[in-house]
Amino acid sequence: MRDERMTAELPHHVIMEGRSRLSVSGVEDVESFDEQSIVCVTSRGVLVIRGRELRIGKLNTEGGDLNVEGTVDALEYEDTAAPGGGFFSRLFR
Repeated sequence: MRDERMTAELPHHVIMEGRSRLSVSGVEDVESFDEQSIVCVTSRGVLVIRGRELRIGKLNTEGGDLNVEGTVDALEYEDTAAPGGGFFSRLFR
């Protein structure tokens, strides 16, 4: 079953109710979390959720579902590979 999941991309949706509840689908893994941020790997890239008093209410990596409660201040996707390289490659051009 794990091989099927790797070949078929999970659908990715983000639903925010006010700023206090967040539902994310397509979650493959949660890299780190604390009360100020949650870093999760989705089928569309790394998603960073920032806020206050964040709590994970539900996490199901088999189905790809994540529910977050707390005050959400920002949602940010990180690029997997920044165009043009990192900071030092741009500095020494």
